[in-house]
Amino acid sequence: PAGFSSCAALMLMLMLLNWRTSTGLPLPLPPPSANSAQCASLFRSLLRSVTDVLKSKLVLSPQNSSCAMLTNSSFSENECVMNIMRDLAYYQTAIDTYLQSPLHKPEKEKTLLGPTLGVIQDLRKNCSLVETGEHNSFEDAPGRWESDSFKNRQKMCKMMRGFHVRAITINRAVGYISSGDHRK
Repeated sequence: PAGFSSCAALMLMLMLLNWRTSTGLPLPLPPPSANSAQCASLFRSLLRSVTDVLKSKLVLSPQNSSCAMLTNSSFSENECVMNIMRDLAYYQTAIDTYLQSPLHKPEKEKTLLGPTLGVIQDLRKNCSLVETGEHNSFEDAPGRWESDSFKNRQKMCKMMRGFHVRAITINRAVGYISSGDHRK
């Protein structure tokens, strides 16, 4: 079906985000279309952009972090893809509203976060395979930035670290979907 090939194309694109750290053999995939090549490039750009933000000197290291353990092992391919698109909407809104808040060094921060925001927008526009019914996540995003740019930078740093982990997790989920193990 057409939905499966579109999903396979999204999986290919997301797998390419983490291409440098992959050690497994390539999986046989359907022939890539022009759109899948563009989306793969965009997802790779997204991971690089988030990584660059975290490596910059403008962000501050968060103090405490913890990870929740996954206890439910059931897997829904459609739900996974929808959640990826929702996450992109969330981060787009968060970054966009941050850039509209009082900034410490507006030119540097806009230059640093602008490419990530652009890649997210391109991914949502060109690579959304599932219509989530949500075009914005204003109510969920940490868009309620304060007037204190220092606190906002701390909050943004924590959020971007989470986004980096999420981009890696997306690659793993796409690899799992591509492998077909969840259908066995």
